Amino acid sequence: MIKTDILIIGAGPTGLFAVFEAGLLQLKCHLIDALAQPGGQCSEIYPKKPIYDIPGFPEVLAGDLVSNLMEQIKPFQPGFTLGERAEHIEKLEDGSFIVTTNKGTRHHAPIVAIAGGLGSFEPRKPLLTNLSKYEDHGVAYMIKDPEHYRNKRVVISGGGDSALDWSIFLADVASEITLVHRRNEFRGALDSVEKVQLLKNKGKINLITPAEVVALHGGDHLIAVTIGKIGQEDEQVLETDYFIPLFGLSPKLGPIADWGLEIEKNAIKVDNSLDYQTNIPGIYAIGDVNSYPGKLKLILCGFHEATLMCQSAYQRIYPDKKYVMKYTTVGGIQGFDGSIKEAPKAVVKAIE
Repeated sequence: MIKTDILIIGAGPTGLFAVFEAGLLQLKCHLIDALAQPGGQCSEIYPKKPIYDIPGFPEVLAGDLVSNLMEQIKPFQPGFTLGERAEHIEKLEDGSFIVTTNKGTRHHAPIVAIAGGLGSFEPRKPLLTNLSKYEDHGVAYMIKDPEHYRNKRVVISGGGDSALDWSIFLADVASEITLVHRRNEFRGALDSVEKVQLLKNKGKINLITPAEVVALHGGDHLIAVTIGKIGQEDEQVLETDYFIPLFGLSPKLGPIADWGLEIEKNAIKVDNSLDYQTNIPGIYAIGDVNSYPGKLKLILCGFHEATLMCQSAYQRIYPDKKYVMKYTTVGGIQGFDGSIKEAPKAVVKAIE
C-alpha cells in the first residue's frame, strides 16, 4: 500500500505543478499515470512542439517544459506509479480513499486530485483493411522522436495543426515528406498553411490534395501506399518508409467515468467558486479534465487550479491548523530532502 497526502491521477504539467504547490505546504504527493513517463501529452505526443503561452517563456518546447517542472518538484520527492491506469476507488469510513490500478497497485490518501488532462486517448484511424498489420511496422499515429525519421521517406495524412506542423518540421529531417489531405483547404493555422505552401514551392514538401491514402503495401514492413485523388479514378503508388495519419485523438475518461463523479460532456464538473472540488468531498479535478462555467483549457489555467486545490486540501487534512501563506521570495523553499532554498536576505529585510 502506497500512502501519501495527495494522490494525483495524471502526471501532465498540471499534475506536476500541483506537486510543487503541495510541497510548499509540506504535503507529500504521489502520481499515477498510464503513460510510462511523466509529462502527459507534452511528453508523449508533441515533446518537440513549441508552446508560446507559458508566462516567462516567450517560447518553450513541450518536452523542455516537462523537464523544468520535474526539476522544480525534485526537492519534494514525489512518488510515481507509471505505466498503470487508475481503475477503482474506494472511500473509507474516515473519508480517505484507496485507489487501485489495473495492475493491482493500491494507493491510500485523504485527498485525490484528478489531473488526467483530456483523459486517455485513442487515435482516429483511417479505414484501411490491413492497417493493423503495419502498426509499429511503418504506421504510426504520433511522432515521439523526429530523429526516428531521419533520412526516411514519410507520408503524412491530415489537415489540422499536427499534420501541418510535423510536415514543416520533418521537411528538414526526412529525405522525402509527402502531405496528403482530403481537401484543398486546411483547418490549421494560416501561418502553418503558408509555410507548407512555401516549402512545396521550394520542392521540400510533396503536397497532394484533394486526395487520401486508400491502400497500404508491403511484407513485414510498409513499403508503399496508394494515393487516390478525390472525385477522380486516378491513383498513384508512392514508395515510403512510414505512413503517419494525423486525424486527431478521441479523448475518453476511462474508468474514472464510473467513480460516481458528476460528468458533463466527457469532463468532470467542479465547483470553481472555491477549490475545484467535485461532487464527492475530498476528490478534486484540475486541468483539462474538469468543467465549469468559463473554463479555458490552458496549461496556465491548470496551474492556477492546482494552487487553489492544494490550499483546500491542506485545510481538509489539517482542519485545526491555520496556514499563513508566505511568498517564496520571503519564505524560500524547504524540500523534503532537507534542502532549503532561502530567500535573499536583502529581500527579507526590505519586506520586514
